[in-house]
Amino acid sequence: MLSAIADVLRAIGSTLAAVVTLPFRALARLFGGASRGAHR
Repeated sequence: MLSAIADVLRAIGSTLAAVVTLPFRALARLFGGASRGAHR
């Protein structure tokens, strides 16, 4: 029972982490491409 709850919490945690880091990764890619384009 406890292990099942732990598994659910772990799944929720990893999903939350993915959702939280996605916008930051997109922003980093945007700014990375913009700065690369500005340097050339």
